[in-house]
Amino acid sequence: MGFTATRDGGAAILLDAGEASILRSLVAQVLGLVQPGSTDDDPLQRALGIGSAQAPSDPVLARLFPSAYADDDEAAAEFRRYTEATLRDGKRADAEVLLETAEQGKVELSPEQAQSWLRALNDVRLALGVRLEVTEEVHEELAEMAEDDPRYPAYVTYDWLTYLQDTLVRALW
Repeated sequence: MGFTATRDGGAAILLDAGEASILRSLVAQVLGLVQPGSTDDDPLQRALGIGSAQAPSDPVLARLFPSAYADDDEAAAEFRRYTEATLRDGKRADAEVLLETAEQGKVELSPEQAQSWLRALNDVRLALGVRLEVTEEVHEELAEMAEDDPRYPAYVTYDWLTYLQDTLVRALW
């Protein structure tokens, strides 16, 4: 069963031990990916949160931190330099909220926690989707995939994350 709305505008879900463990594991992996990126050696730049202007080479990080200007490499680099550190901070904060609240049993989220979960679930889905090379036909592929296919557990997990995200959106709106 997915998320349901709560009276205070938040959301609630009942998680079994396995579901809570999977969520925590996946979010912890994304948290590891979004740790602070490289910064210049200038201490003032580090203190101000000014980071590297270089786009990530990891496809997952490139999806989590896309270029703001596809047609202008110089503008994209400047934008990244001044925003990526803050974006990483936000993704880490959302992941930490999920890690702190995802437990076996009934999980009741405040509206703010529910928004953090929504963003963290989105990040996990994006990361997993990139690694699985998910396309629009993912549901058709999954329906035709044999359960002994080595990709099956990962695709089922992706589908479950999609369901969680969908029910959370519906509970909040």
